[in-house]
Amino acid sequence: MIHGRRLVAVLAGLLLVLSVPPANAEPEPAPEPVVDVAALPADPGEALADPAAAPVDPAAAPGPGEGAPPVDDAVIVSAPPATSEAPDGWTLTVGATDEILRPIPPLTTALSSRSYEVAGVFNGSVSGPDDGEEPRGVLEVGYHIGCGIDMSTSNGVTLTGSVGMTPSIGLLGIDSAGILADGIAPVLSTPISGGIAVGLKPGIIHIVPVTKKEYKGAEPWVSVNGFQIKIDGCMGESFIRSYAVLTRSTDMSDAIQAYYGTTKKV
Repeated sequence: MIHGRRLVAVLAGLLLVLSVPPANAEPEPAPEPVVDVAALPADPGEALADPAAAPVDPAAAPGPGEGAPPVDDAVIVSAPPATSEAPDGWTLTVGATDEILRPIPPLTTALSSRSYEVAGVFNGSVSGPDDGEEPRGVLEVGYHIGCGIDMSTSNGVTLTGSVGMTPSIGLLGIDSAGILADGIAPVLSTPISGGIAVGLKPGIIHIVPVTKKEYKGAEPWVSVNGFQIKIDGCMGESFIRSYAVLTRSTDMSDAIQAYYGTTKKV
């Protein structure tokens, strides 16, 4: 019985020695990952998709300046307000904000036509001595359109031409005896001439008034939105700008202050 126990202990120690790797033994290489061929993409350059990742919508991808409103190139920076002081001590100020000057296709589709959509808020201010008199006058708003080459006040394009008929007699031949009767034949010529004349004049400035507001009070204003103006007979470059004229009137005098907006080339 004792010999059997010793035999079991010896066998257990031998198994323990065999299961422990030597100190200088190299570690076993890790098993290679198994790749599912069915999950590979058709294009070798295409990355494997992560099943856990949510699909990305290209339209929802953030772009440069995301969250900022789109820039409207028709919006212009208004010129500084214009101010002056009248001889009686009253101060007149007139200016504009939120101006828009947008060229639009003309209804005529002609190259000599110009059409614009305009907008803006024009403000006036009248301040002076407290004499108990309420300020009154007129606030006029409009636009100037400069045309490089004017065709509206000239003859435009004119066509000239003439057609005539000139009869004559010609000789077909001469024999030794003289002129043969059957050698004489009539000749008819029809000269035609023509020409084109284009009447052009130097540039012209069109004044397009929008409104004249009669006011009573210290702060008159005019708001323009979606207003369309047009000119015809204009060739070359054209320029447009706004204007506002503030007038303070009394029974004896008028004080006038004008404002001219930023010029835009279109």
